[in-house]
Amino acid sequence: MERQVERCCGLDVHRDTVAACVRIGGGPGQRTQQHVQTFRTTAGDLVVLRDWLAAHEVTHVAMESTGVYWKPVYYALESDFTCLLVNAAHIKQLPGRKTDVKDCAWIAQLLEHGLLRGSFVPPAPIRELRDLTRYRKAVIQDRTRVVNRLHKTLEDAGIKLASVASDVLGISGRAMLEALVQGTTDPALLAELARGRLRGKLPALRQALAGRFRGHHAFLIGQLLAHLDYLDEAIGILSGQVETVIAPFADALTRLDSIPGINQRTAEVIIAEIGVDMSAFPSAGHLASWAALCPGNHESAGKHKSGKMRKGNRWLRTALIEAAAGASRVKNSALQARFRRVLRHRGPKKAVVAVAHALLRAAYHVLADHAIYRELGADYYDRQHGQRVTRRAIQLLERQGYRVTLEPAA
Repeated sequence: MERQVERCCGLDVHRDTVAACVRIGGGPGQRTQQHVQTFRTTAGDLVVLRDWLAAHEVTHVAMESTGVYWKPVYYALESDFTCLLVNAAHIKQLPGRKTDVKDCAWIAQLLEHGLLRGSFVPPAPIRELRDLTRYRKAVIQDRTRVVNRLHKTLEDAGIKLASVASDVLGISGRAMLEALVQGTTDPALLAELARGRLRGKLPALRQALAGRFRGHHAFLIGQLLAHLDYLDEAIGILSGQVETVIAPFADALTRLDSIPGINQRTAEVIIAEIGVDMSAFPSAGHLASWAALCPGNHESAGKHKSGKMRKGNRWLRTALIEAAAGASRVKNSALQARFRRVLRHRGPKKAVVAVAHALLRAAYHVLADHAIYRELGADYYDRQHGQRVTRRAIQLLERQGYRVTLEPAA
């Protein structure tokens, strides 16, 4: 096989060590030189690794995406070499590997012949933003778990507040919970803490607040409320830091916010996961495939088999599916029309994923073309497939016994 890279290196990365194999291609009839050496993964030893690669005049470096251990190695080398972060599953699928061949040597051989494809690694500012948005999402998920524990504790005490109040942690609900923690268990007194429209449900509140609330429950509710206060404060601090870090990308954030269903927080997640430079993705379809927000392609002998989606970027997928659920309710929009078209044949879950796919494609064009989202209208798909819509309408009427004659409108 023809050699594509003359001087390359394969890295086998572990937690404490990294094995490096440099391959230097010789001229016609000459044997390829191979040098293997092991380094530690401390900051000082990574500098030694970088100098060792520079001494061998290496141009390309490849490594497997091993947990989080690849990050310090990649960051230490990315400014001086062309670095490829490779999916380990792709390397495993390539035939020819022998059990007595070191991983670093095998990676170097594949890189030398151009058989490796690098994964998308965003630049440093986007990586910092990604760390913040992912941590914020994790804290929000922790808050949801604490709220669920609070509901379970109230059910254990026989307090049916959630059956009457739409938001247990609203102003009225929070006042009632704090009164319970302080020892007030009289349903009438607790119901009087209701505010706003909830005061119209005072009889139902008195019944819902009559339970078996004991000191044990008061202690648990007090701890859960304190935990919720801490998490709310942490989410606020993280959101403030995200706004600071994303300030250089304010224009892209505004353009993404113009897409129906995508609010500021979702736009922040999109920028954190895919960046603002769309040159890394040749087309919107490539981006959708990278995010695994498209049907699986499993065809053999002319037969289409399972179309199950692959596992992709779960942070991006979660944000887009949440946005798609909102976009599907925007009246007189192309996204709502898309949802309804898929809903008829595939069900609500696949319809939401189809809208998420459309949102990602729209985000690609908004970022790549530096444009504001332009609404296509609820009749967009009918206009795209006008003849098909007309033919189906005629067939439907003919099946019901009508004779249809079409005349153009004046």
